[in-house]
Amino acid sequence: MPRLEGKAALVTGAAKRIGRAIALALAEEGASVAITYRESAEQAANTVSELEALGVRALAVCADLRKPESVREAVRRAAEELGTIDILVNNAGRFETAALESITVEQWDAMFETNTRGPFLTAQAALPYLRAARGRIINIGSLGGIHPWPTHAHYCTSKAALHMLTQTMSRAFAPEISVNCVAPGMIVNGEVAAEFEHFARKTPMRRNGSPQDVAAAVLFFATGPHFITGQILSVDGGLGL
Repeated sequence: MPRLEGKAALVTGAAKRIGRAIALALAEEGASVAITYRESAEQAANTVSELEALGVRALAVCADLRKPESVREAVRRAAEELGTIDILVNNAGRFETAALESITVEQWDAMFETNTRGPFLTAQAALPYLRAARGRIINIGSLGGIHPWPTHAHYCTSKAALHMLTQTMSRAFAPEISVNCVAPGMIVNGEVAAEFEHFARKTPMRRNGSPQDVAAAVLFFATGPHFITGQILSVDGGLGL
């Protein structure tokens, strides 16, 4: 029997890339899945079709996770369509390269709006459903939230804040909800892998990660012991060692 049969998951920013892989992995284990997207309507529709082909209920909700009212509406729609929310995956994120001395206040705030405030707002909106279901929150952090990258200061700082938010929520929402975080390292899709081979050479496992590697870690927290909470799991092939 699929491990998530009868469960409902909400995955933010899941029209493509890592979010899509996470949504498909949850569906393969039997979960109904709602995804959010902001601009990728066509990709979101394609992902919903892939999810439905796995025999689960699925829907895509257009949402701007920077806006509290949009977050609340997305969560409401997901819970209404799927019956509840058992698993929340805060995947939607922003990434940007910039020299620290050149980062503007607008760039700084935009990074935190998506990477830190978005997960906070989404978890807050989904809290009643997750508490009732004794559910799980899985945040997608980053190796950059653990190790400082000098050309990504605003990104690294926002992800470090998300890691702390994970641990804070794990205490605040216990014992009903487990809250954990997956922190990917260099994750690439097959078509662009050659551009990042220099990272693979520096990685003990001698390869870069794939979206499926991240999805497998999310599945661990989604299906493993509810007793595990407040953990930051690096998925980086040892790159951060």
